Formats: sequence, C-alpha cells, structure tokens
Amino acid sequence: MDTLETRELKYFLAVAEELHFGRAAERLGMAQPPLSRAIQQLERRLGVRLLERNRRGVCLTGAGEVLLDEGRAALDAITAAPRRTRRAGGTDRPGGSRNRLVLAVKAAASHELLQKLLDAYAAEPDAAEIEVLPSGTCEQEEMLRDGRADVARMHTPYNSLTGFDSEQLLTEGQIAILPAGHPLAAHKTLSLADISDIPDLPLARWPRHGTYPPGPGPEIHDQTQLAQLIALGRTMAVFPDSARAWLWAEHTAVPLTDAPPIVTHIAWPPHSRSLTLAALIRTATRL
Repeated sequence: MDTLETRELKYFLAVAEELHFGRAAERLGMAQPPLSRAIQQLERRLGVRLLERNRRGVCLTGAGEVLLDEGRAALDAITAAPRRTRRAGGTDRPGGSRNRLVLAVKAAASHELLQKLLDAYAAEPDAAEIEVLPSGTCEQEEMLRDGRADVARMHTPYNSLTGFDSEQLLTEGQIAILPAGHPLAAHKTLSLADISDIPDLPLARWPRHGTYPPGPGPEIHDQTQLAQLIALGRTMAVFPDSARAWLWAEHTAVPLTDAPPIVTHIAWPPHSRSLTLAALIRTATRL
C-alpha cells in the first residue's frame, strides 16, 4: 500500500483526536459501526496497529501517533492548495485583489507591534493589501497550515514553529489577568504556583485542534467572552505583557516572575515563492 485516501485520513484523524469512536462518529456525521470497520480496514492495508482498544477506551500506538502527525499535515496541504490558489487569482471573494496576503494574528497580543508593521509595510512601493485575520490563542498555526492564512504572527512557547520558516520580532514577559476585586490582584508580582490551583478562579481554556484541554475553567471561544468572564470574577488568564492594551477597568494585570518569556515570530510556509510575502517579511525584520 503506497497511498491513502482523503476519506481514510479524515476518519482516522477524528478517532485519533477524540480517542473515542462514538464521539468521532458523531463529529463525522456517521454511524459508529462503519467507522470502526473503516479503521480496521485501514490497519489491515497498512499492516500496522494504529489504535489500542480496551475497556478504558482508545489510545494511539507509536505508528498511530506518526499517522496522526503526517495525516494532519497531508489534509492541511490538500485544504491549503485551493484556498491559496483562489486567493492568488483574486477569486476567493467578490472584488478580491490579486495582490493580497492574509495575516493571522492572536487577537490579544502585541497590538502596537502589529500597527507598526502594517504602517511600515503600507509605505512600501507596490505594497499588497493585508487582510488581518484575528484568531484564538493557538489557532494561528492551524490557519497557516490549512491555507486560511499566508503568514502569521506566532508566539512561542504557545505556538509550534515546526514546519515553518520564521523570524523573531519581540521578546516579552507574561502577566496574569485577574478580576480587579480578587485578593491576588493586590499583589505586585505572582508566580505560576500562585495561580495554578485557585478554586474560585480557574484558568480559562482555549481550544487546540478543535478540542479543549481538561480542567475546571470555562471554555473560551473569543477574546470578548474571556474579557467579560474575567470581569465577572469567573476566570483568569495568562497572556504576554502587551495584552495590557486591551484590558478593561474591571481587570488587573500582575507580572508573573517565573513564567517563560514569550517570543513573537513572523512565520510562513517554507515552500512559498511569493515576492509579496518576502517584502512583508523584510519589513517586519526591520522594525
């Protein structure tokens, strides 16, 4: 067996990400028995076991972990190709420009740096139209991989730069964003241990690959929802220091003394041959 069908990859990724055949079948809009048969057929064709099934549920084998990574990359490439092709031809939206780049950014980070980049690039001769695409905490890399974006501002260690080319732009500390009336908001500094397990103020949870990490904190869908829940005293969050720009009067930012620094990068697919993208990268590295 030398090839895989897109349908097979979609089936396997659903099971591998959910680690539950019932939830995966619901996500795919199909019944569970044919999904189970499809995965068993895939294992027979590949000649390896991808999943271990037991009373406690489903877990990936070593081979399954490899196919999870490779399968995501393959499906992303299949999805990205038509998106970027239509965008390059200006056919992805009515009246679309053929000289346009989509820049994915985390909604709450480094607003000042983003504005400097957009202003500096707009002053360049033959500057392209830049569409800014706000995203959640960990969505930029997915947008870049699947073609929704041509370039992204990424933040390590939150984002993975694996598979991308990148340039470093900014390094900053981290802050805990708390309800202004909470006792911890009176501290001048905090440690990660101080905020790790607060019964009345659980950390907010952002999705990654479509699923939320376990924990008692609320599932966050966008920055406005997060800001409101913090103001109401229902949750807290950890962000780069530049997030102070969007805080409400009901919020307090406290520096975290032992949190790793956040490094902002501009990242792009390594196979890109876009001269427009190259010009944007040059502008970013001069800031």
